[in-house]
Amino acid sequence: MKHLVFAIFVLAPAMMMLAGMLASQLHVLTIGRLWRVFLLLSGIASAAALLNVCGEQQFPEWRPWLMTSVFGSVVALLVQLLGTLIAAFSSRYLDGEPGQRRYVAALAGVLAAVHLLVIADHWVVLIAAWALVGVALQHLLCFYPDRPFAMLAAHKKRIADRIADGLLIGAAAMAWRETGSGSLSGLWSYLGTEGMSTTLQLSAVCLVLAVILRTALLPVHGWLIQVMEAPTPVSALLHAGVVNLGGYVLIRFAPLLEQAMPARSLLLIFGLGSAVLAGLVMLTRISIKVRLAWSTAAQMGFMVLECGLGLYTLAALHLIGHSLYKAHAFLSASMIVRQTRLQTMRGRLLPTTVSLLLAPVVAIPTVLLIQRGIGHAAWPWWWSVILGLAWAPLLWLPSQRSSIRANGLQMLSGFLMLACLTCAALLAHALPLGICDAPNHVFGVVALIGMAMLYLCLVCIQRQTQVSGVWRRWSYAGFYLDEIYTRIALQIWPARWTPDAAKTSHHRMPALVHRDAL
Repeated sequence: MKHLVFAIFVLAPAMMMLAGMLASQLHVLTIGRLWRVFLLLSGIASAAALLNVCGEQQFPEWRPWLMTSVFGSVVALLVQLLGTLIAAFSSRYLDGEPGQRRYVAALAGVLAAVHLLVIADHWVVLIAAWALVGVALQHLLCFYPDRPFAMLAAHKKRIADRIADGLLIGAAAMAWRETGSGSLSGLWSYLGTEGMSTTLQLSAVCLVLAVILRTALLPVHGWLIQVMEAPTPVSALLHAGVVNLGGYVLIRFAPLLEQAMPARSLLLIFGLGSAVLAGLVMLTRISIKVRLAWSTAAQMGFMVLECGLGLYTLAALHLIGHSLYKAHAFLSASMIVRQTRLQTMRGRLLPTTVSLLLAPVVAIPTVLLIQRGIGHAAWPWWWSVILGLAWAPLLWLPSQRSSIRANGLQMLSGFLMLACLTCAALLAHALPLGICDAPNHVFGVVALIGMAMLYLCLVCIQRQTQVSGVWRRWSYAGFYLDEIYTRIALQIWPARWTPDAAKTSHHRMPALVHRDAL
């Protein structure tokens, strides 16, 4: 009986989305009715996900395959709500487009696979669900098969996904052999009693490498940038939901990562490198959607960095906040374009040199004082310094404004935003998500040095345009990392998405890719 209750409540969102896939195959439904049916099923799935969050502790586990958790239920609710919003937006955005049935089926498939992933308690379920997410998303990325850049992005993502699948299978095989079970809960119990072994260290490294590929960290980030050729709601689904799954998996495997220093070192290196380099590239971009894509690469690096530092609670909050922000940013991209054009007409407002230098001096002590006043042991001191550096641009003052009153109002506004963000992070950190942190202070100091270097680069880009000219050109080109990866990828697995693909030489493709980012 308890397993029946589990299936009804916990599997209800995934079952509703599977019903949406089946509905897309019923040609008796017109496109308009199909969208209404899908939105109805998506609403029911959202209600079921909300019930799972409210009654998570009352549901039994379905071992060794499935298990609920507070954070997993929250992620499932978040993804389903975003999916419902994106579906409503898509019904208007794609009005009159052919292939909408295929779009509905793929969207429902992505959401169903995500629901299965967040309740997975077995290596087999986890690997299968994550692979199904990629397969279903592939159809959305290739919604316009006549666009070569969209097809190239999908092809590069397919290569990354297949390599990630192989790494996950290798990680599962080693952990299964060591523990004698494919259950993730069994793995946590084994770690608690027997401790870490060399085999499990290798398993953790394979897991981390798979996550790096799936979250599009540098240097395998190119497909995330070039996927802008897909419809805007697909970009919103990818950036706000699917790409964040890597962070969820890392948080889920926190008991394993706590004792796996080589794996956490990889997270530190790739996470910090992606956050710094992608952040610099984002500042040189003109296209709004491409700039948002580079922002996602930087944020994914920051989230992976948090997991490498052992700040899993902050990574969970980052995941939720990034999902909400990116969904709003992509679905309201037209408004952002209008605001950017108006800002361009007014002229670029460069920050003053004094504000560039004094902003971190004010921001860092503010974060430290608020942390000590609200939650003394919420996170280590070095993370407060990193947050102060990250939020210091809120205190920048434009040099074109000479009015003391205007500068004072902007400084006050930035200071209030800084205080509100810090308080919100501290209060959200106290939420009962069932996540335990394991901060590594040596890694934290390394991350602090990296973020300080990033801030210095931002200062140089803002003020010393002549000195940073060469650096700006390299940054605009994405440091040519994607060109190298594209050449290697097309040599390993040649693309054959159009009849003319064979006529396109491999050495020309990176140039075409780079043009898409202009």
